[in-house]
Amino acid sequence: MQHENEHRRASFTSWIGFIVAAAGSAIGLGSLWKFPYITASNGGGVFLLFFIIFSAILGVPIILCETAIGRKTQLSAVGAYKKLNKNWAFIGAMSVVCSFVLVSYYSVIGGWVLKYIFAYVMGGNFGEDKSAYFNKFVSSPVEPILWHMLFMSICAYIILRGVVKGIEQVSKIMLPGLFILILIIAVYSMTLKGAWQGLKFLFVPDFSSVNSLKNLSRVVNAALGQVFFSLSLGLGITITYGSYLKAETDLIKNTLFVTVLDTLVAILCGVAVFPAAYSFGSQTQAGAGLIFETLPSLFGSMKFSILFGLMFFVLVFFAAATSAIALLEVVCAYFIDTLKWERKKSVIIVSLCATLLGALASLSLGDLSGFKIFGLNIFDLLCYFTDKILMPMAAFFMCIFVNKVWGMNNVSEEILIGTKSFKARPAFEFIIRYVDPCLILIIFLMGIFS
Repeated sequence: MQHENEHRRASFTSWIGFIVAAAGSAIGLGSLWKFPYITASNGGGVFLLFFIIFSAILGVPIILCETAIGRKTQLSAVGAYKKLNKNWAFIGAMSVVCSFVLVSYYSVIGGWVLKYIFAYVMGGNFGEDKSAYFNKFVSSPVEPILWHMLFMSICAYIILRGVVKGIEQVSKIMLPGLFILILIIAVYSMTLKGAWQGLKFLFVPDFSSVNSLKNLSRVVNAALGQVFFSLSLGLGITITYGSYLKAETDLIKNTLFVTVLDTLVAILCGVAVFPAAYSFGSQTQAGAGLIFETLPSLFGSMKFSILFGLMFFVLVFFAAATSAIALLEVVCAYFIDTLKWERKKSVIIVSLCATLLGALASLSLGDLSGFKIFGLNIFDLLCYFTDKILMPMAAFFMCIFVNKVWGMNNVSEEILIGTKSFKARPAFEFIIRYVDPCLILIIFLMGIFS
């Protein structure tokens, strides 16, 4: 089947290029920052079990559908839906808006990571109170914004270089680098005294933590939300990246690789954190401050503390950058495809606007902390808007779209192109029709009522 293409479009040079880019977009702060403390707060091994199950039944089918939509249309999120049915372009619009808002505050956190890399290079002196150091930094009016601007500039430069020389080339460097660094830290963590207790907590399910319906629903909802956040579902990333694929690409193989790699990195991060935490008696339930407050204290108790601290934050930078690059590309691709802007113009305007919104989010943690909407500061409001509303809504309507509008038969036929067989087709169609919409609705309702 030939894919229509009204204008010359860049493509990944190989299936490996797509995998490193797509996996890099998924492996972000959700895997390295959020996974450890969410796991610690929800029973360890029990949570991991549900996380793996939901990655398979929620993550794989949705990524497969989004990639098929992108490859079929050879367009980014809005254009893809519009081409298949103009009345459903609003799904793509939700994804573009969500990606723009997300990258604006994501870049602020990326700036924090750059600050900590710089601090470790300068000797890793965070003082006695690591929380006070972190809070003083994020609440200051100027420095966090400067680091945020630097992080955004790095990502914009990569996007400016294009799909092959920018996104694919950088992902081929950063993703292997990420794996090497996390393996080194994980192996060292497992050699520490008492490390087995951390491994037991992570890998051996303790079902006593889900001995009531309330506890079970809490863990299930946490696992569902983590899969959604970790795999960046509903953001239009895999639609956009899928549009850069050639017709002969095996979508099933690529989707499985992306999901497995993301899950593997999350687990490796748990292996890196929990054994060390149990060995030194540290707490891993520090919430958003885990990376920037608890872990510097933990590294400070280890041999070669500066080296391991530096490696860890470089690792987090690689993860944050590949995700931010994907989010920026979703928005820039919209203006390139729809308004026919040159890539340079699109990247500059989108990056500047995202930087301005991110600056407001940063200031809301300090000088603008008193300004609240619905009881939330700007930073938290942006997080709530993307995580609890736009992402699940976009994914929910995508499931409805492929079921009722494009048609499951057309989706499955598109997936069959480039693959030898699709034995799981009946299971895939059943899950997309009935299972995933219900799971996404649970995420949405729990997010609203929480």
